[in-house]
Amino acid sequence: MKYNHRTLLFIVLAIGILLVWNLDTYAQCSMCKAVLSGSNNGKFIRNLNIGVLVLLLPPVSIFCSIFIILRRNRGAGIKEDEESRRI
Repeated sequence: MKYNHRTLLFIVLAIGILLVWNLDTYAQCSMCKAVLSGSNNGKFIRNLNIGVLVLLLPPVSIFCSIFIILRRNRGAGIKEDEESRRI
């Protein structure tokens, strides 16, 4: 089964939205969760969870950008080697 880029992007975005939407999913380390479990301030805990997810976006974006660049240029080195051998 072959998917086009729009279909894959839609699937990835849908899964991402479902994971973020689920309130039981926490993006905290075990120590942060242990400290906040004693707190009764639900708004603060929710905002901290969102903050952790926001801080996760730049590294994931950089990681994905590197793979996109590598995928676009994956055949460039091989083509240059073949052309230099022909000369």
